[in-house]
Amino acid sequence: MPATTPDAHLDLAAVMAALTEDIVTGGDPPEAVIDRYFTGDVVQISDGSRFGRDELIGHVRPVRKNLVDFEYELHDSVSDGDRLAARYTLHGRMRNGRSIATEVYAFGERAADGRLHRIHQLTRELPAHDLAQTAT
Repeated sequence: MPATTPDAHLDLAAVMAALTEDIVTGGDPPEAVIDRYFTGDVVQISDGSRFGRDELIGHVRPVRKNLVDFEYELHDSVSDGDRLAARYTLHGRMRNGRSIATEVYAFGERAADGRLHRIHQLTRELPAHDLAQTAT
């Protein structure tokens, strides 16, 4: 079990924001970051594609390389016991200067230790706004 686990009181969008922060600004190896937020047998279905632990670890490196700034905009969030659901938008700025915005509809399940065990999500790309204009 990892040294720290996500706060069981955080909504799904907050957990994903903390994960992204760890990926972008943290110095821990990708395996440690993924193991902090997900169980070893995690299954994430994103837009019909299945990701397990190894695929999520592989996703950390390109995110670290390319994403330089981000913010999460929470639209809806509910939880019931170990079940979580959220609709949020990830706004990001890439190393090449391009801005992105992705709306996410996510449904998750926590394990007993608070880490995510199952996630199903649908995403859609939105017109992006410039994060530099919203930073204070």
